[in-house]
Order: sequence, then structure tokens, then C-alpha cells
Amino acid sequence: MGGKPLLDRHHALLGQGTEEEMEIFGYRTQVFRRALCISGYLFSCGALLLFFYWKPEWDVWANCVPCNLEEADIVLLRATDEFQRYKRKKVISLNLQHLLDHEKPEQLFSEDQESIIHRAIVRPGCKVRYIQVQKLRYIWDVLGKAFVRVGSLEDSNTCYQIHQKFGDGLTRRQRELRKLVCGPNAIEIEIRPIWKLLFTEVLNPFYIFQAFTQMLWLSMGYYEFASFLVVLSVLSIGITVYDLRQQSVKLHNLVKEHNKVHVTAWTKHEGGHQLESCHLVPGDVLLLEGQRLSLPCDAILLDGSCVVDEGMLTGESVPVTKTPLPQADNVQPWKKHSLEDHRRHVLFCGTEVIQTRPSGKGPARAVVLQTGFNTAKGDLVRSILYPKPLNFRLYREAFLFIVGLMFVATLGLIYAICVYAENKRPVKETVMMALLLLTTVVTPALPAALTTGIVYAQKRLKKRKIFCISPQRINICGQLNLVCFDKTGTLTEDGLNLFGVVPCQDASFLPLHSFSSGPLPWGPLCQAMTTCHSLLFLDGRIQGDPMDLKMFEGTGWEMEESGSGDPESGAPKTCSVVKPGPKASKAPSEGMSILHQFPFSSSLLRMSVVTKELGKDTHGLYMKGAPETVAGFCLPKTVPPSFQAELKSFTAQGFRVIALAHKELSLDAADSLRDLDRDEVESGLTFLGLLVMENRLKGETRPVLEELREARIRTVMVTGDNLETAITVGRNSGMIPSGDRVILVEASDPEDPYPASVTWQTVEDTQPCKEKNQVRQSVLNSSQKFSLSGINRSMGSSSFHFAMNGKTFQALQKSFSSLLPKILVNGTVFARMSPGQKSSLVEEFQKLDYYVGMCGDGANDCGALKMAHAGISLSEQEASVASPFTSQTPNIQCVPELIREGRAALISSFAVFKYLVLYGMILSMGCALLYWQMQVFGNYQFLVQDAVAMAAGLTMSLTHAHPRLAPFRPSGRLISPPLLLSVVFSILSNLAIQTWGFVFVKQQTWYAQVRSYSACSPGNQSSFPIGGNEAPNGTSATRNIVVSYENTTLYHLATLDCCVLAFVFCKGRPFRKPIYSNCESQWGSNPSQYQQFQAFAIKAPLASLQLLGPLSRIVTWSPFWSGAM
Repeated sequence: MGGKPLLDRHHALLGQGTEEEMEIFGYRTQVFRRALCISGYLFSCGALLLFFYWKPEWDVWANCVPCNLEEADIVLLRATDEFQRYKRKKVISLNLQHLLDHEKPEQLFSEDQESIIHRAIVRPGCKVRYIQVQKLRYIWDVLGKAFVRVGSLEDSNTCYQIHQKFGDGLTRRQRELRKLVCGPNAIEIEIRPIWKLLFTEVLNPFYIFQAFTQMLWLSMGYYEFASFLVVLSVLSIGITVYDLRQQSVKLHNLVKEHNKVHVTAWTKHEGGHQLESCHLVPGDVLLLEGQRLSLPCDAILLDGSCVVDEGMLTGESVPVTKTPLPQADNVQPWKKHSLEDHRRHVLFCGTEVIQTRPSGKGPARAVVLQTGFNTAKGDLVRSILYPKPLNFRLYREAFLFIVGLMFVATLGLIYAICVYAENKRPVKETVMMALLLLTTVVTPALPAALTTGIVYAQKRLKKRKIFCISPQRINICGQLNLVCFDKTGTLTEDGLNLFGVVPCQDASFLPLHSFSSGPLPWGPLCQAMTTCHSLLFLDGRIQGDPMDLKMFEGTGWEMEESGSGDPESGAPKTCSVVKPGPKASKAPSEGMSILHQFPFSSSLLRMSVVTKELGKDTHGLYMKGAPETVAGFCLPKTVPPSFQAELKSFTAQGFRVIALAHKELSLDAADSLRDLDRDEVESGLTFLGLLVMENRLKGETRPVLEELREARIRTVMVTGDNLETAITVGRNSGMIPSGDRVILVEASDPEDPYPASVTWQTVEDTQPCKEKNQVRQSVLNSSQKFSLSGINRSMGSSSFHFAMNGKTFQALQKSFSSLLPKILVNGTVFARMSPGQKSSLVEEFQKLDYYVGMCGDGANDCGALKMAHAGISLSEQEASVASPFTSQTPNIQCVPELIREGRAALISSFAVFKYLVLYGMILSMGCALLYWQMQVFGNYQFLVQDAVAMAAGLTMSLTHAHPRLAPFRPSGRLISPPLLLSVVFSILSNLAIQTWGFVFVKQQTWYAQVRSYSACSPGNQSSFPIGGNEAPNGTSATRNIVVSYENTTLYHLATLDCCVLAFVFCKGRPFRKPIYSNCESQWGSNPSQYQQFQAFAIKAPLASLQLLGPLSRIVTWSPFWSGAM
């Protein structure tokens, strides 16, 4: 979270190890340097200031001198990614003396001496220095000599310390001090004033270049053309400012209610009182007294339990139960103590508290963990405000391409200077004509060309209910060559159907009990199914996880809320009670109450509950989870010897299998449920049996995977389910084609005295209900080398796929890092993967130069969705915070749709980019040839040329994506031999055509070399007097009303070439539909518009033909917009 010195005290890392990591350099402003810079601003008429605005690092280097970070008043931040962008920040000093009122800081922090705020107070003087970076505040740690992020409780606190330090709340003075240092608990998004947006937009280098171009044209008398450019620039700036303003307003409205929440806070020595949420600070204690509440901060639950809706974070509107942080007395930080399950104790900002259950000590209490932009919701807003720059080759090469064009333009500028200097033209005219050629080579609209396809693609995706919060990633979707899929809810149906249950008695499995034959008889297995779940009774109905709901409904029991909890034992005052329903089997019990819950965790793969039978004093613990995990907590003598065979007989058929176990608890009245040690009570269980659930494929899964395979896009399954089940689903869905072999890979970490090892064995599942047939098995330890050649020989002509679980993947990462890439190349099924392992897998694929897509629907997929090049969340909400893309249609049909649109957008961007490059080159070549005659194109000629180029650029991207995915990807490189050759060939061919036209017209018998005329003369035309001068070749010009034969010829040849290139670059197949399909797609729904477009499409070519005519007519007829100088 903080900064660590790297080289010296001048240089450190800020936010080391986080997504916000930056290098920080300390500087001190020097008066003499500052005065020199101000003089430079004045003498350069603001040009130097503008340059410093674009390059903040140069501003700091010019005005300041390096110094220690401890003494710095200015810091320079540099991103640690490949872009290495700089930012300049001012160090702000806070005076805390008026708050302390002669009280020593040690007295305020007597219980929290390790607080970062306490370490940041400079003595004497009681001052705190801080910087504000991307809405986050970093304060200077005097002892650690680094800037450290503030606004949250320290992660070093143990569970016991959190209860001990903050359980009774903060004093009023402590709260005021923390608020001043940490800032208010507010996610404030300023509605930026229009003048500020306008100022920022106008100072964009693109518009500065536009302004320079327009001033040049105006100074040369091209009033109409320059006015046209001014109008376009004003419209562009206006639209951009309007969009930015609307986005600012929307984001402000989205978060403004967050700052107006009224909460009940507990102040030490004063008790509870109401206050606005903006006054909360880390360490405050909140009282949650039953009412629905949108949480204004991140908080750790200390007492009681809560039910929250985390749909804002995960996209799943499924109630989640939060449990209090245990008061375990150990030295581990509280997050490490709970491992990956620390989230089950945290109430996240922006989520809604649906229900609270008080404990014996009173109402549910939570300590504020993080405030403001440090919270989960603040992190979401910051990701929108400061999106991570994309490292896409296309955008890097576009910059290099423009640099290359600038080099060509520089050569043109030198050429123009040489030509005009040789003809003894005035210096002013020489400079202006040289700059004119420079502006024609580099089209101002070139940087924006790569976004035209994205805009149209985003609109088309929205019509298909696919929403995007990162439009730049649409182009990247066109490069995807590997897609990872979650299984449950993505490839298969979200809801599970009960198939049956296999009871276990005396360490032997009984025959399968089908629920269609009747309800499950009373017994421990039935009790486990009725109680071991996370269901809640809210708003008069049972809500919760769909799988738990199916399991509970299969028993025929009913649920209600009751006040049977015993506060003295630590049970909540209200708890869930289950009772037999009319459809349930007869039971010698009135019902059961669920007193305590150890929630399910994707890392632990299990959950358990503590129950009590109504009317009796007996307590029991029931566990549910992954069969292998649950069996590991059971007494070996209660687990049937045929456990593995029975399990695989179902998983090989694609069933989802859950194991159940039970244990009787001896709890005294003095025992508190809050103090139960999970590891202790979840041991020595009795194995009860297997719950078998049917997980059917979605109807769209198999056709979509077939379509992706035909397009040569790899598909990979990444799931938290059982490995055998995942392999079966992979075969049934077509992810593993029939005839292909599956190789199971198992790896283990080193254990003294044995080294790390990896084992692989082939699996035949032609008889899915039987045990796997181990065809061959090989073992490799960490000191041996691995080669796929042996596997290739043993497999023969058939393809093979590696399958492994999360434990194996982690062992391969740790002990076989060189082997992992070779396995990933053929890896298809990854099961029992934790959320962190899913993210790591995506990252490993990216290291192999794959463009990775990830499609998932659950909270477990959030990390992988963010890590992938294109994360697609299947959610009913319009936008998921986890992924760039969200599909409201809950099936994987959105994946090929997104790839199709990405490919079409990429091709469109390339087409527009190449067209504008060639347009500028064609125009500049025409100008360069005319410079030999001391001529230039006329005002209206430039106007029409730009109008044609703009119309072509805007309409090229209208073409829809081709419905069939091609078996290859479009090129993702601008600087590639095929593209460069096409551009160079087009330039050379056009140069040859224009040169031929330029020379050919001079060889005609009627050719006359005219005298120079001003390009800004009235109407941009001139005529020769009748009986005037003869041409050098003796031809009379009495009937010619022209300005320049060369001008007219080159203009029409250039215009014709631009029109031809526009159609050439509108190529359809294989990634886009044919260009003529634009008529139906854009105007097919409106007959009148379609007829108007048809009339325009017919008349436009005819008008062009009339304009061009035969060559003999071109050189004898002068359009009124031609001109010469």
C-alpha cells in the first residue's frame, strides 16, 4: 500500500504491488528557474506553457530541482506500465494543531500506536503532508519515509486487535482528526463546468493542429475551405463537450445519493447518535438496527449477522449472508486468518443490507474499514474515471505510422522549399506553400480514424443487449483466439434438477433414491438437506442460491423466521426455522432451527451449519460441499471403500454431486456459538451420502462451441466443479470432439524427502458409468525435462486435451514453471479452480501471446473477467462492474456476436485509416506536381475533396459484420508487410497515374501554359482575352476559359482515385457484409428513407460521370473551382 525506496530518497514506489503502482520522484521548486520559465511563457506567447501542459515532466524538470521526498513540495509520478505516463502533483500540508488543542498525539492514539495517521504527524508542529492521486490520498509516513495510502484500517491488525481497538468506537476528537487527514467519506464526482471541458478539449494536440491548419488556409485566402474546417471543428468540439458533460452528470447522479445516507454511529463515552455518512471515518462503529440500508462505506461485521444484496458488485442479485469477524487471538493479520474468505465478514459499499440479525450483545455492529474512493464502490467509480490504458498493438503502431507520415511530410516540406527557392519566390510564399504541403500529407482526422468502427459496432451490440463500458476493447475482440468459459450457469443451465440421493449406511452405499418416487425418509440425511443451506425467508418467500433452493424443495419442508435463538449462547435473536410440510415424509420432530452458519467458500469448497431440534437440547453440525473435501473431514470408517468409484460413476455422466456429513455437538449453556472454532467442530464427521443433481447444457452451448471451433478459436473450460463432471460436460458440449483423448494431469508440491512430481494418465470414457481406464501412466519429478513428443507418439493420429484441477495448476506454476506453457497449449479442462487461480490461468494464457476472452456469470469469475482482454459477464443488469462487456441474454451466443463485431470494427478502422493516409498522400502528390508550375489546387477543389473524404470515412464503417466467422483473424498490425505493400503500391500507382497525366496533357497540340493567378481570386477562375497570347507550341487559346490544364487534369485524376480507393477499402467478405448491404441495414426499416437513398445512389454516379467525361473533354473544359498561383 505504500512506497518503498528503490535507489535513493529521491525515488520510490507509490502503491507498490497494487493496480495503482507508480514511481514517485521528489522535487523542490527553485525561484530562479521558476522566473525563467515565466519569462519563457511570455516571450513564446504561451507556446512553452502549452508544451509543458502536454509534457508535465518537462514542466517539473524546468521549474524544480531534485530533492528527498521528505523535503519535496512537488512530486513527479510515472506509471510503471509500458506507457510510463507522467503526472505532476503538489504536496499539501495540513496543520493539526487547532484540533489537538495542546493534547499530545500519543494520547489520541494510545490504543492504536501503529496507526499510519499517528506515524504521519510531524513533530514538532503537528503537521501532515499528503498528495492526492486519482482521488486517493497518500500521506507521508515520517517513520517509514514513504507516501502511504490512507483512508482504511491497517491490514496488519489481527482479528483480536480489531475487536479490541475499535469495538467501542472512537472519541469525537479522534473522529475529527481522522476526518481531516483521511478526508470525508464521500464519492464526489464534480460536474465539470462547460468552460473547463471546452478549455481541455481545445488544448488537445489534434485541435491545435486543426487550428494551425485553419489559420494557414485563411492566410492564403482559402476562406470557404477554411470556414468549412472551422465549422467542422466547432461541431466536433461541441459534440465532444456535450457528451463529456452528459457523462459527468450521469456519473454524478449515480453516486450523489451515496453521500446523503443517514446512519447510526457509536461514539466512545457518548453512545449512539445519527449523523450523515460523509462524516464517517475508518474505525467508526456503525449500528445496524434492522432497516434496509445502502451501505455508504466498507465495514467489517463485529456482532450479529447481515443479509446483503451484492448485485452491484457481482451482477448476481442473490442474498448473501455475512458473519461476524471471529475474536481469534493469534498473530496473523485478519485477512490472512480468513484466507480468501475474509469477504464473508465485510459489508461492501454500495451493496444493500436487506436484513440484520442482532446478537446477544445488542444490535448488529460493524467497524468502518474503508471510506470514500478506497471502498469497493469508489474503486468502481475510479475505474470509470481513470480507465487502464490498453496495450493493444494496433494503437502503438498507429502512433508509429503517424510518425512515419510526419517524416514523409518533412521531406515534402523540404521539397517545397527547394522548388520555390529555385524559382526565386518570396520567403513568405515559400514558407506558406511548404506548410501547405505539410498539412495535406498528415490529415488532421487521422488519429480519430481508429474509433469510427468502434462507434458503429457499439451501437449494433447494444441492439443485441450487449453493453460495453470500455469501447476500445471492441477492436481487441476482433483478435480473440482463445475463449475461457465458466461451466455452471454459462455452458449449463443455472438451475439444477434433483436426480436423486445415494444414502450411506454402515460405510456402504444404498441404492439410489429418486425424488420422483417420493420424499426422502426422515433421518440425518434428510435433516442435512433441510438445514445445510444459505436460504433466507425474506418478503414472504424463500430466497437464495438456486442449487440450495432445489435441494430444500426436494425435501418438502417449509421455512419461517422465528425468535427461538438464545442470545446468551451467541445465537441471533431471530433465526431460520424449518418444519415438515404437507409433502414431507413423516418425522418425529416439530422442526429444526439453524443457529449458526459457516458460509460456503469457493476456496474451502464446503459450508456447514449448527442446528438444534425444536423441543430438545441436542445440537448438531451438518456439512455440505465437494465430495472429496467433505470425505476428508469424515471418520475414515464411515466413508465407503467404493466412494471414488461411486462418485465417478455419476460425474462421468455429467451429474453434479454434493456430499453430506453430520456430527452431534455437545454444547453447554455457557458455550458461545460466536466463539466456535470452525476447524475444531468440522472434524470427525459421519459420512451421510451423495446428493446427485442434473446439470443440463443450455441449448445454445453446443452450436456456439461448434461455430468457434470452425473459426479456429480455442475454447477452454474453467470451473469450480468436479473434474470428471467438467470432462463429461466438455465432451457433451463438443468442446472435446469425439475421438479426441483426454489426459489427466496431477501434480504435487515437494514434501520432504520427496521432490515435486507430476503424473499424467489417459482416460477412456466410452463406458461413462464405469471407472476410468488407466491406459498408461508416467511420472515426472522437478529435475526431469518434459517433452510432448512421447505423448504425440502414444496418441497416434488422434488429438489430445489436458485436464487438471486447481491444485495441480498451482503446483505446476510453483514447481514446473517451464512445463506449464507446454501443457497450457493443449489444456482444455480446468476444474476445482478458485477465483485467484482463474485469474492466474488467464494471465498465463496471455503470456503465450493468446488474445483471451472470458465468459462467466458468477462472483467467482470477477477477477478473470477483469484480467482477460475481453471479459463478458452474463448478467441481467445493464453493466457489470467486473467486465468490459455485459450480455443481458444469459447464454454464450454473445461470444461469437462480439467477435464478429470486433473483427468488423477492426477491419473498418484499418480501412478508414488507410483511406485517410492515401487521401492525404494523393492530395500532396498532386500539390507537389503543381508546385513545378507554381500552381496549387483551388479553394472549392480542396472543399470538395475533403467532403468526399469525410463522407467515405464516415460511411465505410456502416457495413455490418459478416454472419459467418472466418477460420482466421484479421491482421491486428498496421505496420505489417501486406498492409504496407498495399499502401506503397497504391501510392506508387497513383504517383505514376498523376505523373502520366501531368506529362500527357503538356504533349497535346492545344496545350497552353498560362500565367499565374491567385488561388483566392474571385470564383477561383480566370479567362484569357480573345486573340490573346499563343501557347509555346503555337496553339491558340482563344476558346479556352481555364486557369490551368495541369490543375484540371490532376484534380480529376486524384478525385477518381479517391473514389476508387473508397470502394476498394469497403471490401466485404470474409469479415463484413458486402457494401451494398448498407442500404437494407440502414434504411430497410424506413421505406421513404430507403427510396431517397436509392435515388441518391443512382444520381451520384451519373453526376460523377458527367463531371469527369472523356479525357479530351477534361483538358478543354475548366470547372470554376480550379485555380493557380
